[in-house]
Amino acid sequence: MKRLKLSILLGIYVFSFLKAQENVNNIQLNNAQPAYRTTIQIPDVGEFKVLKGDFHMHTIFSDGNVWPTVRVQEAWREGLDVISITDHIEYLPHQEYLKMDHNTSYNLAKEEARKHNLLLVKGTEITRNMPPGHINAFYIADANRIDIKKPELAFDMVKEQNGLMIWNHPGWKAQQPDTCLIYDIHKKLIQERQLHGMEVANHTEWYPIVLQWCIDNKLAVFANSDSHQPVAYSFDLKNNHRPMTLLLTREHSLEGVRQAIESARTIAWFDKQLAGPEKLLKQLYEACVKVKRIDHANKKPIFELTNKSDLTFCLVDNNSDQAEPVSYILRPRTTIHIHVKDDQKVVYTLSNCHIGMGKNLSIKL
Repeated sequence: MKRLKLSILLGIYVFSFLKAQENVNNIQLNNAQPAYRTTIQIPDVGEFKVLKGDFHMHTIFSDGNVWPTVRVQEAWREGLDVISITDHIEYLPHQEYLKMDHNTSYNLAKEEARKHNLLLVKGTEITRNMPPGHINAFYIADANRIDIKKPELAFDMVKEQNGLMIWNHPGWKAQQPDTCLIYDIHKKLIQERQLHGMEVANHTEWYPIVLQWCIDNKLAVFANSDSHQPVAYSFDLKNNHRPMTLLLTREHSLEGVRQAIESARTIAWFDKQLAGPEKLLKQLYEACVKVKRIDHANKKPIFELTNKSDLTFCLVDNNSDQAEPVSYILRPRTTIHIHVKDDQKVVYTLSNCHIGMGKNLSIKL
């Protein structure tokens, strides 16, 4: 009985203490917003999971304007699974205000990434004039050791650390204003298996010729944001998405991501467009879109297409006899009906699915 009375008195005391903290000059508001993650729905493609990645972004530890942990938080909220912070080695405009080395951004971000179950690939950017231009290095051990004046020696140091490299924005106007060329140094890196991929899309640009280079040389294709400001400053995240690299992986792990890059199992996703090898894109489309044939009394078939993903597919009728080809937009998580005259000729071009320079994926219903 005494214990009960003591508990009651203690409860009254705690309640009175808490009430005493409330006053007309300090009113607590319940308007705090929890962190929500956007779910990007893309089904498995055969045996592979589809991970969403961004492998090119900057923080204040080079020429960006955000703290490394913010890059993790942005990516998690936007539905990404893997990122790499690739601060420049050579270009450090904030250096006088910071005490740092080239590994600092990764070291500051890795615990935040662990808390959010986000894969963080250790990376850096080797920043040179053309050629060779800008090269991102991933899966490195120590970015400081790559701070070497001669680019060829810097690339060799990446190789010594068992790292991977991709060529950033090959068609960037600041370095290739009138054309988009591949140089001997890049051909040599490809031949020696030191270059593992290229950005076919960077920030708000995309380079069809670079897609063709990747297809011809069996390199991984990348679409990356190259963010310097907060991502929401650069992209309309309500109606679109940042550029992303889709990776077909066997597992959600750093090793699974690495194997996907080395095997060129990647697809670039940018501005609601897709670019990559024909086989992969076809497999992705078939995993996302369910096709059902509906026969009616007039014997003119209707095809019902259901998009199970958050990707968009734009279909153009190759057999239309009209002046303007008939086209359909299969938006994310929607169903459309396509009426056809002859079910033997139901071939469509996916105008937003690029499989080479000037080439688009064709599908048969």
